[in-house]
Amino acid sequence: MEGRNERAAEIAAEFVQFKADVIVVQGTAAVAAAKQATSVIPIVFALAGDPVGSGLVASLARPGGNVTGLSGQQADLAGKRLELLREVVPRLRRLAIIANIGNPFAALEMDEVRAAVRTLGRDLVQLEIRRAEDIVPALQALKGSADALYVVNDPLVNNNRIRTIILALTARLPTMHGSQDHVEAGGLMSYGPSYPDLFRRTGDLVDKILRGAKPADIPVEQPTKFDLVINLITAKALSLNVPSTLLARADEVIE
Repeated sequence: MEGRNERAAEIAAEFVQFKADVIVVQGTAAVAAAKQATSVIPIVFALAGDPVGSGLVASLARPGGNVTGLSGQQADLAGKRLELLREVVPRLRRLAIIANIGNPFAALEMDEVRAAVRTLGRDLVQLEIRRAEDIVPALQALKGSADALYVVNDPLVNNNRIRTIILALTARLPTMHGSQDHVEAGGLMSYGPSYPDLFRRTGDLVDKILRGAKPADIPVEQPTKFDLVINLITAKALSLNVPSTLLARADEVIE
């Protein structure tokens, strides 16, 4: 989709034209586009932010219609991510958060972060973007006014993760992310659902459908495995000390 939600409708239409047996998608916008394109072909999503709240399914237990899959729970993890970030940046007083507010579920996660920061009694700087061109001026506007950066992942941000991370490193900002690929690109740390596990389980759902099960009768599943990934190279570059107790809990350490 190249980070552009409007491409989802075009791709979904192509799948319908090809008369696919099952359409597998990732991301709420892509699921919505596929659902709009067909009410007949089964749709399985590997990850969606809030499938009930967004109207993708009637309920987690009984989705109804032709859609089922796995919920991401990304917004629900905001508090945990801040807790982990504070273990590496104990003097965190002011947190910056960057999110594509054109994506309602990125905006929802921003709200969750705002609530968590308020509970901790910390200050928050909100960087709201809607397109790739907004990233550079948003981060440059910080001018050293934050102690760390929380990056809300969505297709736009993911496609521009290298640019975001380089700017953060230049500003000597530790970063927290929701997916491992950002840490592999140089971000400090990430905590979120295990993507390999989600896609493996998505394959199991597709197998059930190909064997005759109906999406309407297959409950939407939630993540059961969460990965903590830490980039020690980045930590050293930022002169940060990562506690050994945190390293012991990490699922992967890049060094």
